[in-house]
Amino acid sequence: MYQNDDLRIYRGEDFVVNEPIKIHQPTLGEICDFGEQRYFSFVYTITATPTDFKYQLSQSGLDWNEVDDFALFRMIYKGLAPEETCIIFNDLNFRDYQEGHMEQNGEPCLFNPHTGSTIDKSIYEIIVGYLRKTHRFTKNVERAMNQTTKDVLLEEAKEQIEAAKDKPYKSTLIPLISTLITMGWCNYNHSDIWDMKINAFMDSIARTQKIKNADLLLQGGYSGNVDLSKIKNKKELNYFSELA
Repeated sequence: MYQNDDLRIYRGEDFVVNEPIKIHQPTLGEICDFGEQRYFSFVYTITATPTDFKYQLSQSGLDWNEVDDFALFRMIYKGLAPEETCIIFNDLNFRDYQEGHMEQNGEPCLFNPHTGSTIDKSIYEIIVGYLRKTHRFTKNVERAMNQTTKDVLLEEAKEQIEAAKDKPYKSTLIPLISTLITMGWCNYNHSDIWDMKINAFMDSIARTQKIKNADLLLQGGYSGNVDLSKIKNKKELNYFSELA
C-alpha cells in the first residue's frame, strides 16, 4: 500500500490503496461522459468533513465539533451507490461493507465480509487525501468556540442549503477549459484537452494563475510601481515554486 505520492497523482496512473481498493483518476472526457454535476457531487460527498455537513448533523442532534471525519464517512458510506462511485472506484461497492472493529486495537472500521477488505481510519485518510490532492480541494474545518458562534454558523449553513435548492447547476469546468485553450496557456486544443487527467488539468490552472501573478509583480517591480523587496513570500515571484 502506497502513501499518497504527489508525482504519481500528477502522472494520473491508477492508485492502489490496497489489494481490493484501487482509485482511478478520470480524464476530462470521462467526467464529461459520466456527467460533471454527478461526478463532483460524489467527490464532494466522499471528501466532506463534519464542517460541510454541520447543518445536516445538527438535524440529527449531533454537534459537528464532536464528530470526526471517519465517523462522518461511516454515517454516509451506505449512500454511495456503485453506479455513482464506479468512475473512480471501478467495481468496488461501498454498500457491501459493514460496521466493525479492528481486532488489534478495537478501533471502528468498515469490513467487507465478501472480500475480507477493511477500511479503517488510516485507509480512509489515504483515500480521501488522494482525492483532495487530485482535485486540489482544501479540507474544510470550522470550529465554534461558543454556542452563539455555533448558532450563527448553523443558520448560515441552513441559508446556503436553501439557496442552493433553487439554483441551476453551472459548470465548474467549462470556464476553466475555455480560458486555458483560448489564452493559449497549454498545448492542448479543444479536441485533445479531454484526454487530460483531472489533476494535471487542475494543476495547469493553478500554475497558470501563479505564473500570471508573478509576471504582474515582476512587471510592477521593473516599472517602479511595486517594491519587490517588500514581498515577504519570494515564492510569489518564482514560476517553479510549489503551488499552494
